Amino acid sequence: MATILRNASETTLYDESCPLLCNPDNPEALKHFQLHPTPLPKGQLAALCSVRLVDPIAFTQVIFPYINEFITLLNVTNDPSQIGFYSGLVESCFAMAQLCSIYHWAKISDTIGRRPVIMAGTLGIAITTLLLGLSSSLLQILVSRCLAGFFSGNVAVIHSVLGELTDSTNQAIAFPIYGLFWPLGSIIGPLIGGALSNPAIKYPKYYNNSFLRTYPYFLPCFIAAIFAFFGVFLACISLEETLPSKRHQTASLSKCYGTTGSEGDVLAVSSPPSISELLSIPVIRALSTSGCALCFIATAFDVVFVLFCYSPIEAGGLAFSASQIGYSLAVAGTISASIQLLFLPTLLRTFDIAKMYNFCMLLWPLSFAFLPVLNHIARTGFNEGAGTLDSRIMFVLWTGIAFVLACSRVGCLAYSISMILVKENAPGPASLGSTNGLVQFSMCLARAFSPAFVSSAFAYSTQTNILGGHLWVLVMVCICFWGCYLSREISYSNSRVGK
Repeated sequence: MATILRNASETTLYDESCPLLCNPDNPEALKHFQLHPTPLPKGQLAALCSVRLVDPIAFTQVIFPYINEFITLLNVTNDPSQIGFYSGLVESCFAMAQLCSIYHWAKISDTIGRRPVIMAGTLGIAITTLLLGLSSSLLQILVSRCLAGFFSGNVAVIHSVLGELTDSTNQAIAFPIYGLFWPLGSIIGPLIGGALSNPAIKYPKYYNNSFLRTYPYFLPCFIAAIFAFFGVFLACISLEETLPSKRHQTASLSKCYGTTGSEGDVLAVSSPPSISELLSIPVIRALSTSGCALCFIATAFDVVFVLFCYSPIEAGGLAFSASQIGYSLAVAGTISASIQLLFLPTLLRTFDIAKMYNFCMLLWPLSFAFLPVLNHIARTGFNEGAGTLDSRIMFVLWTGIAFVLACSRVGCLAYSISMILVKENAPGPASLGSTNGLVQFSMCLARAFSPAFVSSAFAYSTQTNILGGHLWVLVMVCICFWGCYLSREISYSNSRVGK
């Protein structure tokens, strides 16, 4: 019987051509699949993408534009320099709860199936997002974000379903389409958060009622919850179960592997490995450590960019309003969506995937290093008396912002590439959920600490005025180069196992 599990010195003997996997030793089969790509299950992919859209909207994008304003409104602190610490705490508690649940959701999905886990998690996100809009204290915000983080732990399961719906002949199309919905959520979320926060003041003609004055951030949370409920609805009617053992594909797997063994033999070979067994595979270990660095850096950029935009110009920021912050984040999402849709499919077919991952990581140091330049541009055109920027300087400033955000969004392509690398290097079809869970656990570990770390570093830098208040930039650039070093291990590990 062909072996589908492996250790550090073995190569995987499967390809993603058969539902789920097929023996690559058959050259005629491989030629057939290369000439005739497997049709994508459009209905299931659409349902999966709608669920994927919920995560960036509900995670932080919908609250990024107004979280600092929210903390200020609640009078949590009288020291404006500490606002960043509390907003970072709010953002970290989501990731901390997700960290504690993500691997368990993945393991549960390997047993009971992917579909119920995805639907339960998405429904939970919808409800907890509504609770966030009804929060009137820091404690309530933290509780609602923790619960949302717990339910969002199904993200690794969503990734696993994508891997089980696709194979090597159609993944260059499916993964960019799927990856498009994170930046799409990054466009929709900030627009919702920036435009609909505090509507009783912004749009008194339409929303001037006591409820929205009492809960000024309920409306954006309500709209975000609608997206989540819609995702649950589509998953209910269109998403089918993809876990091999639940699809009764034992006979199909046996045919793919050329075996005549019993059902028990196949399932025994396909049993999920433990965490220690997964970490004994060099490329899985490299994907986990590099994914941790990637998520730490990318999350830190998203958090500190909002703080940077919100802070006064004289304190090293841009003094943007909540609406301007929302627009800038929407620009970032637009850039990311364009790259995912227009360029990533061709790039995946043309270049080595591991090297593309390394290139994306190299753009993060540049993204952070250019932020002080934006502050310098703002200072040159800032009119202290009027408190406004010269129109020509504003144009130059937004051009610079677009450049920085473009670098960061190309850097975020590493997320999509990482999903493909995980799929290609998972030990077997039954362990795809556990492997995704391990890598996503590493990413969530970084996400849990990154907001508080970078917010504290930003607050310390502005208070002490070290390097003109930009000490945090030097710290993050150093961490980015550390992430670049870790990403090189993926190419090295792949080459050692003959990838």
